[in-house]
Amino acid sequence: MDILTWLIVGLVAGVLASLVVGGTGYGIIGDIVVGIVGAFIGGAVFRAAGWSIPVGGLGGTILVAFVGAVILLVLLHAIWRGRGRSAAL
Repeated sequence: MDILTWLIVGLVAGVLASLVVGGTGYGIIGDIVVGIVGAFIGGAVFRAAGWSIPVGGLGGTILVAFVGAVILLVLLHAIWRGRGRSAAL
């Protein structure tokens, strides 16, 4: 995949994950980074679970990146909430 494809996949997956998890998003650059990191996380999860991608091509890549981005954002939200509560105590 070329760099433009990575950017598009990252942006789409990051924006969709931000909408699902909630929040205001991280801006265009932040969403791209979340989507690209999510692609690596999603690929690792799918591989470890022995799952195959149900859709081929770019759609399948976006799906895997989206799943990974959701996992990443849920973990980030949990970490930030945990730090916010402990700082208030």
